[in-house]
Amino acid sequence: MIKKTISCEIEVYESEKALQPNDKSLMQAAVDARDGSYAPYSKFNVGAALLLEDGIVVKGSNQENASYPSGLCAERVAIFAAGANYPNKKIMGIAISVASQLHMVDRPAAPCGNCRQAILEYEVKQQTPISILMQGAEGAVYKSESLGNLLPLSFDGSFLGDS
Repeated sequence: MIKKTISCEIEVYESEKALQPNDKSLMQAAVDARDGSYAPYSKFNVGAALLLEDGIVVKGSNQENASYPSGLCAERVAIFAAGANYPNKKIMGIAISVASQLHMVDRPAAPCGNCRQAILEYEVKQQTPISILMQGAEGAVYKSESLGNLLPLSFDGSFLGDS
């Protein structure tokens, strides 16, 4: 048997004020997108903003449904909108902002497994890393230079015979 350690490396910023101007702007777009969230059941509002290679920002917010599996997370709303409307544009980064209607969220929330898989699909497709910024309603901002960093044992098309 061989034992391996797999780790993840992120940058931690005290707040959005410490971010570079482009990252700060993208995070603000995610906060703005959060206002479009429809979360009557979980009371957990999420906004996502994607930066495309040409500077276009695509926003998404979580959209819930009484039939829980029918809802969509903000990250997938944004990434699928970008894929549908800008199919040949590379996604350079995504910012995610979360807030609860019930309590203060003062730490970043990472994308769920389904969203990580969806973002990874585009990272593999475009053969370019997608940076990820994450923040709660206030407090620290986490930054990962690539989705692959957050999903080190990933499943992609190569397992299905695609290259």
